[in-house]
Amino acid sequence: MLELAKLVQQSIALDEQITRDRDIELPRKVQIENAYVALDVELAETANTSEWFKVWKTHRGKADEGQTPRQTLLTEYTDAMDFFFLVAAKKTWTHLIMITEEDLTGLEKSRPAKDLDQQYLILKRMLFNSHFDHRQEDFRHAWRLFLKWGFVDFGFSQDEIQAAYEEERKVNLDRQANDY
Repeated sequence: MLELAKLVQQSIALDEQITRDRDIELPRKVQIENAYVALDVELAETANTSEWFKVWKTHRGKADEGQTPRQTLLTEYTDAMDFFFLVAAKKTWTHLIMITEEDLTGLEKSRPAKDLDQQYLILKRMLFNSHFDHRQEDFRHAWRLFLKWGFVDFGFSQDEIQAAYEEERKVNLDRQANDY
Protein backbone atom coordinates (compact mmCIF):
# COMPACT_ATOMS: atom_id res chain seq x y z
CA MET A 1 0.00 0.00 0.00
CA LEU A 2 1.25 3.45 -0.89
CA GLU A 3 1.61 5.52 2.31
CA LEU A 4 1.54 9.00 0.81
CA ALA A 5 1.58 10.93 4.11
CA LYS A 6 4.69 9.04 5.24
CA LEU A 7 6.46 9.57 1.91
CA VAL A 8 5.68 13.28 1.85
CA GLN A 9 7.01 13.64 5.42
CA GLN A 10 10.20 11.81 4.44
CA SER A 11 10.66 14.05 1.41
CA ILE A 12 10.21 17.21 3.47
CA ALA A 13 12.58 15.93 6.17
CA LEU A 14 15.29 15.14 3.60
CA ASP A 15 14.93 18.57 1.99
CA GLU A 16 15.14 20.27 5.39
CA GLN A 17 18.21 18.21 6.31
CA ILE A 18 19.99 19.07 3.06
CA THR A 19 19.06 22.75 3.38
CA ARG A 20 20.35 22.84 6.96
CA ASP A 21 23.50 20.75 6.40
CA ARG A 22 24.49 22.64 3.25
CA ASP A 23 23.48 26.01 4.71
CA ILE A 24 21.31 26.75 1.68
CA GLU A 25 19.34 29.98 1.93
CA LEU A 26 17.13 30.69 -1.04
CA PRO A 27 14.05 32.88 -1.32
CA ARG A 28 10.81 30.88 -1.40
CA LYS A 29 10.17 31.77 -5.06
CA VAL A 30 13.58 30.36 -6.03
CA GLN A 31 12.99 27.21 -3.96
CA ILE A 32 9.70 26.63 -5.79
CA GLU A 33 11.21 27.21 -9.22
CA ASN A 34 14.13 24.93 -8.38
CA ALA A 35 11.74 22.16 -7.29
CA TYR A 36 9.75 22.51 -10.53
CA VAL A 37 12.93 22.32 -12.62
CA ALA A 38 14.05 19.22 -10.70
CA LEU A 39 10.62 17.62 -11.24
CA ASP A 40 10.73 18.47 -14.94
CA VAL A 41 14.18 16.90 -15.30
CA GLU A 42 13.16 13.76 -13.38
CA LEU A 43 10.07 13.34 -15.57
CA ALA A 44 12.30 13.60 -18.64
CA GLU A 45 14.70 11.04 -17.13
CA THR A 46 11.75 8.71 -16.52
CA ALA A 47 10.69 9.05 -20.16
CA ASN A 48 14.26 8.61 -21.35
CA THR A 49 14.71 5.47 -19.24
CA SER A 50 11.51 3.84 -20.51
CA GLU A 51 12.28 4.92 -24.10
CA TRP A 52 8.63 4.52 -25.17
CA PHE A 53 9.09 7.43 -27.57
CA LYS A 54 12.08 5.85 -29.31
CA VAL A 55 9.95 4.21 -31.97
CA TRP A 56 13.04 3.37 -34.01
CA LYS A 57 14.40 1.01 -31.31
CA THR A 58 13.59 -2.69 -31.22
CA HIS A 59 14.46 -3.16 -27.54
CA ARG A 60 13.36 -0.27 -25.35
CA GLY A 61 14.28 0.50 -21.78
CA LYS A 62 17.61 1.51 -20.28
CA ALA A 63 19.12 -0.35 -17.36
CA ASP A 64 21.61 0.81 -14.77
CA GLU A 65 24.44 -1.60 -14.05
CA GLY A 66 23.18 -4.61 -12.11
CA GLN A 67 19.51 -3.73 -12.66
CA THR A 68 16.81 -4.65 -15.10
CA PRO A 69 15.23 -1.91 -17.24
CA ARG A 70 12.10 -2.21 -15.06
CA GLN A 71 14.09 -1.68 -11.84
CA THR A 72 15.89 1.32 -13.35
CA LEU A 73 12.57 2.80 -14.50
CA LEU A 74 11.08 2.32 -11.04
CA THR A 75 14.01 4.21 -9.49
CA GLU A 76 13.58 7.09 -11.94
CA TYR A 77 9.84 7.10 -11.33
CA THR A 78 10.31 7.38 -7.56
CA ASP A 79 12.86 10.18 -8.06
CA ALA A 80 10.19 12.12 -9.97
CA MET A 81 7.66 11.27 -7.26
CA ASP A 82 9.95 12.81 -4.66
CA PHE A 83 9.98 16.09 -6.56
CA PHE A 84 6.19 16.03 -6.86
CA PHE A 85 6.21 15.88 -3.06
CA LEU A 86 8.76 18.69 -2.82
CA VAL A 87 6.82 20.98 -5.16
CA ALA A 88 3.65 20.28 -3.18
CA ALA A 89 5.43 21.08 0.08
CA LYS A 90 7.00 24.29 -1.23
CA LYS A 91 3.65 25.46 -2.65
CA THR A 92 1.79 24.31 0.51
CA TRP A 93 -0.24 21.97 -1.68
CA THR A 94 0.42 18.67 0.11
CA HIS A 95 -3.35 18.26 0.51
CA LEU A 96 -3.44 17.68 -3.25
CA ILE A 97 -1.08 14.71 -2.89
CA MET A 98 -3.18 12.98 -0.23
CA ILE A 99 -5.70 10.83 -2.04
CA THR A 100 -7.75 8.02 -0.63
CA GLU A 101 -7.07 4.32 -0.89
CA GLU A 102 -10.22 4.07 -2.96
CA ASP A 103 -8.92 6.70 -5.40
CA LEU A 104 -5.56 4.91 -5.63
CA THR A 105 -7.36 1.67 -6.44
CA GLY A 106 -9.45 3.49 -9.04
CA LEU A 107 -6.30 4.84 -10.70
CA GLU A 108 -4.85 1.32 -10.79
CA LYS A 109 -7.92 0.21 -12.75
CA SER A 110 -7.60 2.95 -15.37
CA ARG A 111 -7.09 2.10 -19.02
CA PRO A 112 -3.56 2.29 -20.42
CA ALA A 113 -2.69 5.40 -22.39
CA LYS A 114 -3.27 5.12 -26.12
CA ASP A 115 -0.53 7.68 -26.68
CA LEU A 116 2.19 8.03 -24.04
CA ASP A 117 3.73 10.97 -25.91
CA GLN A 118 0.49 12.92 -25.60
CA GLN A 119 0.02 11.89 -21.97
CA TYR A 120 3.55 13.02 -21.14
CA LEU A 121 3.08 16.39 -22.84
CA ILE A 122 -0.25 16.92 -21.06
CA LEU A 123 1.39 16.11 -17.72
CA LYS A 124 4.13 18.67 -18.38
CA ARG A 125 1.64 21.31 -19.55
CA MET A 126 -0.42 20.86 -16.38
CA LEU A 127 2.68 21.22 -14.22
CA PHE A 128 3.70 24.40 -16.03
CA ASN A 129 0.15 25.75 -15.65
CA SER A 130 0.28 24.94 -11.94
CA HIS A 131 3.45 26.99 -11.66
CA PHE A 132 2.89 29.93 -13.96
CA ASP A 133 -0.85 30.29 -13.40
CA HIS A 134 -0.87 29.00 -9.79
CA ARG A 135 -3.45 26.39 -10.73
CA GLN A 136 -3.84 23.87 -7.94
CA GLU A 137 -6.32 21.84 -9.99
CA ASP A 138 -3.73 21.34 -12.73
CA PHE A 139 -1.19 20.17 -10.15
CA ARG A 140 -3.73 17.76 -8.65
CA HIS A 141 -4.56 16.39 -12.10
CA ALA A 142 -0.87 16.08 -13.05
CA TRP A 143 -0.25 14.15 -9.81
CA ARG A 144 -3.08 11.73 -10.54
CA LEU A 145 -1.92 11.30 -14.12
CA PHE A 146 1.59 10.60 -12.82
CA LEU A 147 0.26 7.93 -10.43
CA LYS A 148 -1.81 6.34 -13.21
CA TRP A 149 1.29 6.39 -15.41
CA GLY A 150 3.18 4.37 -12.78
CA PHE A 151 0.39 1.94 -11.96
CA VAL A 152 -1.04 1.30 -15.41
CA ASP A 153 1.38 2.37 -18.12
CA PHE A 154 4.53 1.16 -16.34
CA GLY A 155 2.85 -1.63 -14.36
CA PHE A 156 4.18 -0.84 -10.88
CA SER A 157 2.23 -1.88 -7.80
CA GLN A 158 1.70 0.43 -4.85
CA ASP A 159 3.93 -1.83 -2.76
CA GLU A 160 6.72 -1.73 -5.37
CA ILE A 161 6.60 2.06 -5.50
CA GLN A 162 6.57 2.34 -1.69
CA ALA A 163 9.55 -0.01 -1.32
CA ALA A 164 11.52 1.63 -4.13
CA TYR A 165 10.86 5.10 -2.74
CA GLU A 166 12.09 4.09 0.71
CA GLU A 167 15.15 2.39 -0.80
CA GLU A 168 15.99 5.49 -2.82
CA ARG A 169 15.56 7.57 0.35
CA LYS A 170 18.28 5.46 2.02
CA VAL A 171 20.55 6.06 -0.97
CA ASN A 172 19.93 9.81 -0.72
CA LEU A 173 20.63 9.83 3.03
CA ASP A 174 23.88 7.90 2.42
CA ARG A 175 24.87 10.38 -0.27
CA GLN A 176 24.33 13.28 2.11
CA ALA A 177 26.34 11.56 4.83
CA ASN A 178 29.19 11.08 2.33
CA ASP A 179 29.40 14.69 1.09
CA TYR A 180 27.48 14.14 -2.19
